[in-house]
Amino acid sequence: MKTLDWSQCPAVESIPGKVSGAWVLRGTRTPVKVLFENLEAGLSLDELIEQFPVTREQLESLMAFVARSLEKEPA
Repeated sequence: MKTLDWSQCPAVESIPGKVSGAWVLRGTRTPVKVLFENLEAGLSLDELIEQFPVTREQLESLMAFVARSLEKEPA
């Protein structure tokens, strides 16, 4: 499986020294990896919003980026 190029996702950022440079939702310290781990464990978007300092708009933007990435033809 091809790795996503998170630098192309406007909803996330990676800043050296902030959460060890992990990809986080822009303006937060919430790692993208943690969000997906929780989704995989069965949490809904509403539950993520309750448990993390994120908005529905941020999560929808993140999910839209992933969906678009899955639609691309393999190189």
